[in-house]
This record gives sequence, structure tokens and C-alpha cells, in this order.
Amino acid sequence: MAGAIALLKPRMAARRAATSESLVIKVIFITIVLAFFALFLVLPLVVVFQEAFSKGLTVFLKTFEDRATAHAVWLTLLVAAIAVPLNTIFGVTAAWGISRFRFRGRSFLITLIDLPLWISPVVGGLIYVLVFGAQGWLGPWLQANDIRVIFAIPGIVLVTVFVTFPFVARGLIPLMQAQGAREEEAAATLGANGWQMFMRVTLPKIKWGLLYGVILCNARAMGEFGAVSVVSGHIRGKTNTMPLHIEILYNEYHFASAFAVASVLALLALLSLAIKTFAEWQSARQLRQTNM
Repeated sequence: MAGAIALLKPRMAARRAATSESLVIKVIFITIVLAFFALFLVLPLVVVFQEAFSKGLTVFLKTFEDRATAHAVWLTLLVAAIAVPLNTIFGVTAAWGISRFRFRGRSFLITLIDLPLWISPVVGGLIYVLVFGAQGWLGPWLQANDIRVIFAIPGIVLVTVFVTFPFVARGLIPLMQAQGAREEEAAATLGANGWQMFMRVTLPKIKWGLLYGVILCNARAMGEFGAVSVVSGHIRGKTNTMPLHIEILYNEYHFASAFAVASVLALLALLSLAIKTFAEWQSARQLRQTNM
């Protein structure tokens, strides 16, 4: 026993040496982190809200009385309300299949799920223009049947679904793989069908991870600019979402109005961040309890 303790002491000392630094180094690293945090996050947020209310609350509220601004807010919420549930269904289904089954092409499917994270949103938008545009593969058929996709709401929804569909799946796949399938197998042994197994066993275990992915998906859906810009046509009052409308207001020198709309997006982002942090903490806590 004494020999084992003697062997462990050098290893413990080496571990402490590798993870401990002098006070000066700690202060330098913490200062750098705080400086970046203040410069690239806090300061821009302060500027956004300062400029939004620079001409008073009356001008701020009057911005949203404008028909084009109200439509941009409505369209942003509509697109998110369509894209997020679709991606939630896809994410849960993909995570279930990948974590519970072994099949040929499984790794390739995971790669495809990650694809929108590696492709520029502008390229993603161009892909949909090539498929659904007037000169695209399906363009003549769509025109013959009087169906508008590009420069219309369906195109915005399609590209938003494309750029956001990895988030729910990527949030659930590692969580469900770490939890394993023992409880589902036990439920199946007791006679539970697939729906009962999912609702009573799987969903309670993944609810925080699912919320985490949904929040990320929703935040990206409301803030997407590049892909939506390509397929929307920038038609004021018809196809402009909030990010596109902010650009138009800013380019027309309506700075207070532009920052007023931007402040709403910033508030939504902060709210999403708070919910995401809470869901992430709860998910990690649930995973630790599962592994105990």
C-alpha cells in the first residue's frame, strides 16, 4: 500500500504542475478573456440599445408602427414558427436512428447533417435558386403551375430550414448516445410500444437537450441573413425579414429605426442565450445523474 502511494505522489505532483500557473499568468489570461468579452459582446450590445433609444421612446415605438417594419417582424416570427418545428421533428428522428441503430451509411448521414455548418449560407441560398429559380431545374414547372418559391415566403422557409436543421440533431445525438438504450429496452420488454417508449422513457431523458437544440435553431432562424438575402429579393413589405429590413433602414440613413429593430433581435438573442444556458446546465446535470 505504501509503495502504491509512493508511485502516485509523482503523478499527482505532475498533474498539479500541469494545471497550475503563477498569479501573473492567471491575471493576464483572465484580463485577455474579459477584454475580448467586453469589446466584442458587451460594447456592441450597449451601442445597439443606446442608438435604439437615442431619439427617445416615442421614435422607438413609432418604428414598429411602420407597415414594412411590422411585416418584417411578422415574417421573421412566421418563418421561425415553421422552420423550428420541422427541424425539431427531423432532429429527434435523426438522433433516435443514429444513436439507437447501426446501419450502413450511418457516418455519412452524420456528415450530411453537419453540411450546412460548413457551407456558406449564401452558397446555400444559391443552391435553392438553381433548383427553384426561373432558370432552375424546377423553375419551368413551377411557373407553369403558378407556384412561387424564389422571391417569396416558401423560398425563405426552405433556406431557413436548410441552415438550421443541424442544431437539434447535433444537440441530441451525443446526449442519446451517452445515455444508452437500456431503459428503452426494459420498457420494450415490459410491453411498451414505440410511442409509449418515446413519450414516457426517451423524452423525459432528452427534454433539456431537446430544448437546448430548439433554442439554438430558433435563434439562427430569426437571425439568418445570407441565405435569406439571396432568395428573398429584398421586397419591402413582402419578403424582408428583420435582418434584411435592418440593412435597408441603415442604408437609407434611418439609424434610430435600424437600431430599434436590431435591439429587438438582440433582446431575443439574449433571451435565447439565457434559456440555452439553463437547458445546457440541466442537460449536463441529468447526464451526470444517469451515469451515477
